[in-house]
Amino acid sequence: MFVTERLQATSKDDFYRQLREQAAHLVAGEPNYIANLSNLSALLMQHLSDVNWVGFYLTDPKRDELVLGPFQGLPACLRIPFGRGVCGKAVAEKRPLLVADVHEFPGHIACDSASQSEVVIPLMQRGVVVGVLDIDSPLKSRFDNSDLLGLEYCAKIAEQCLTADIPEALA
Repeated sequence: MFVTERLQATSKDDFYRQLREQAAHLVAGEPNYIANLSNLSALLMQHLSDVNWVGFYLTDPKRDELVLGPFQGLPACLRIPFGRGVCGKAVAEKRPLLVADVHEFPGHIACDSASQSEVVIPLMQRGVVVGVLDIDSPLKSRFDNSDLLGLEYCAKIAEQCLTADIPEALA
């Protein structure tokens, strides 16, 4: 299934419900996690307004860092140490992070100078962070708790993709 039209939502909750349905349909039946994460990042980039980067970083547990995975946007940082920047802190704390102004976040890693706000959601397998969904916006305070909740459901779909085809390094 190829998605080319904007979602026709009447509310933010409806938008995220439709987005989750599209995401689930998009990955259904495809076992390869790279293909699925690629399509999920493209889907989110297409449908989320006011974003300039959407993608995944996957853990490299042998090096205690994240490595760039499928994404949409400008070229990005290849590796992020656990605990560093918004993505690394989300891994270290095993929790999602909403950052209204990345310039006020201690240790923020600027891959795209246009980014002003960010949301990062850890992807978990058996209690271990195996990656993150990272979304940047050129607007300050672009993301709120409703966005976080809606995007957490999309992150769950990504987790399921990793479960279906989890790389040996992550097992």
